[in-house]
Amino acid sequence: MNKIIILIIATTIISSCSLEKDPYLISKNSIGHVSDTTMIKDLIQIFKNDSIRNDISGDSFTGKFNDITILDKGNELLEITPKEDLDYTSTAKLIKIIDPKYKTKKGISSSSTFKEIRDNYNISSIQNSLRNLIISINSANLYFTIDKNQLPSNLRYNSNIDIDKAQIPDNAKIKDLYLEWIN
Repeated sequence: MNKIIILIIATTIISSCSLEKDPYLISKNSIGHVSDTTMIKDLIQIFKNDSIRNDISGDSFTGKFNDITILDKGNELLEITPKEDLDYTSTAKLIKIIDPKYKTKKGISSSSTFKEIRDNYNISSIQNSLRNLIISINSANLYFTIDKNQLPSNLRYNSNIDIDKAQIPDNAKIKDLYLEWIN
């Protein structure tokens, strides 16, 4: 009888642990405990052990805010841009992932290289801007920027040319990593 009770308790503990969400996992519809349906007002509870900085743009008269920065011991973790300013029931539209401890199931983080991205995801598009390449992974709602200074010199200064993934060095580091929810 005691063995059955111990077995039930152990099974309950193991199953409850497996249901616990990884606070650093990036997926298509969530990053840790923040999902595409999480309201801005709920960030206070989700990040209760961290600091939250709400940057005010313009002056305090307008009360309009841009990004919400999540910090842990002074280190920036995430920057969250809400869909609607001044609406704390709004959800996030864009999350800049700063801290490399946030990773996809395939191990991609803000400290990954282009080779790691290319080897793990189907690249949807590469946009050539003035200073960066913007690499989109539509299947994961992710996009990355890579500083064009990491490209061969013949590709750095012309933003009008198409750049193929074969032209990007394997060791090119991610400059910025974003999770975007358009809907």
